[in-house]
This record gives sequence, C-alpha cells and structure tokens, in this order.
Amino acid sequence: MAARLGLSLPQTHQYDIGKDVPEVARAAEEIGYESLWVFERALFPEPATQGLYGMEGVPWPDAYRSVAEPLVTLALAVPATRRARLGTSVLVAPLHGPFQLARTLGTLDAASGGRVVAGLGTGWSLDEYAAAGIAPFKDRGKSLDEVLDVCRAVWGPDPVTYEGTLTTINSSVVGPKPARPIPVLLPAMSKKALTRLVDRADGWQPVAMGAEQLATEWRTLQELAAERGRTEPLQSAARINLQYTAKAFEGADRPPFAGNIDQIVTDLVAHVEVGLDEYFVDFNAAPRDAEELKDLAAELYTAARAAGV
Repeated sequence: MAARLGLSLPQTHQYDIGKDVPEVARAAEEIGYESLWVFERALFPEPATQGLYGMEGVPWPDAYRSVAEPLVTLALAVPATRRARLGTSVLVAPLHGPFQLARTLGTLDAASGGRVVAGLGTGWSLDEYAAAGIAPFKDRGKSLDEVLDVCRAVWGPDPVTYEGTLTTINSSVVGPKPARPIPVLLPAMSKKALTRLVDRADGWQPVAMGAEQLATEWRTLQELAAERGRTEPLQSAARINLQYTAKAFEGADRPPFAGNIDQIVTDLVAHVEVGLDEYFVDFNAAPRDAEELKDLAAELYTAARAAGV
C-alpha cells in the first residue's frame, strides 16, 4: 500500500516567503516527503465578480487574498533541496505566455537536476484571465492545447519552430533544455479534458474528495486510455486539501480529510488503496506560521507511515 507522499509549500499571507519557503522545503525533504507543490491564485477580486470555482454565491477563501507566485516559490525551493520533486498543482496555463512558460519550466528543471512536474489546468476565474491579458476565457481549452504544443517544442531538440494562435517561434536555438522530459499532469474531469489527458499528457492530477469517488474516476480514465489505444502508463498524483483541526471532528457528517491527524490518516489509508502513484497534502490556512506547518507535516508523515501508507 506504500505510496509517495508530498507536501504543499507555504504561499499565503501568514508566511515570510523568502525565508519560510526554503526552510519548509528543506525540512519536508528531511522528514521524508518526496515532492513539494505550489498552486496558482493570481488575484482576489473585491467585490467578488463570481463565486469560488465559478459557483454563484460561494465566497473565495480569505487565504486567496495573497498567494505567492508559484514558479518563483518553486525557484526558492530548488537550492534548499536535493531529491524532492517540485510540482505545480495547478498552474493556470492560459494565464501565461506559452513560450515564456515553457522557458521558465525548462530552466527550473535544468536548475533542479530534473525534478519539475508540470501540473497544468485551465482555471475558472474570469478576473484572472482579464488581468493576465494572454487569452480570452472562452478559448481556455485551445490555449491549454497551445501551451502543451509549445512546451513540447521548446523542450525538444533545436532548432525549435512553432506556429500557433498566440505563439510564433521562427527557427531558433532555445535553452537551457530540461534535464529530462518534464512530466505534464492534467486535473481533467470532463470527457473532452480526459481525452486531452489520455492523448497528450503524462498523467492525472485529481483532487481527492472521497476514496470511492477517486476509484471510480481512476477506472473511468484507465478505460478511456484503453479505448484510445494508449500504451504508456498513466502517472498519477492526487492533491489532498486538508481541513485540519487540533481536536477530532465530531459527527457522522465528517467530510474526507477533515479533523485531527488520526482522522486524516484514516482517510489517507483509504485513498492510498485506490492505487495512485502519489498523494500530496495541503494544510491550507490551518498553520499559524512555518514552524507550525513543519510540526504538522512531521506529525502527519510519521502517523501515515506508521499506518502503512
């Protein structure tokens, strides 16, 4: 049942980013975590123009008021670590110019000795798309496709050439190249997105919200891969958004991954049995500071390994 375990890096307002990111990254690797992750939230509209995830009336979490830029955060973790993979979960790809994004990820991979994992998605915030000014929200799927195309071109052999809607690369040498092919994971849910994943990506990056649901989604994806003749195995890394509480969560209606460390580990054991390659946890806004985050990360890791994860 053993699975790889990862930890999300500190990016929100309670942290001193320049000091805390390297410290937490170093400590997490020493504890035994095998990967470190960042997410993207570019701004906090006030007043809100749409609800969280585009759902009407659902407020954005206060933690989203200040989120450190994800690729800068990963760069801070590079010299503080030696082995841990460095992943995005997720990077809202169409908020970035495709060529510059490919260059940045390639440079990060070269600098880290081949440890970057690119989790890419289309996002949901109309305000973020408007602020980024790269591509319209209505074209988000096409924009993600172009990012995938440009990344493969830029990371591949020279000379690089590409002609697309957002990007034109005349025959050029583009370096540094990644230290190895960067795995691209997609958090697909719809049939169209799942098909893109099977045809164009290295693996899947779901949000774990129940072991039974995760198992069903995993079977569906594997069946689609078989239908479309995919022969390469699908990589997988599940994001786990924790609702940590020091005291046990009481009541029969406890959602997955809500409660104290023992309750979280119980849920983790059930999810690991689904059989994905990796599971990484995000303590979200629960820790007061980096010291508490490191303590909670150590406690969870020790308890999870003791439970056979």
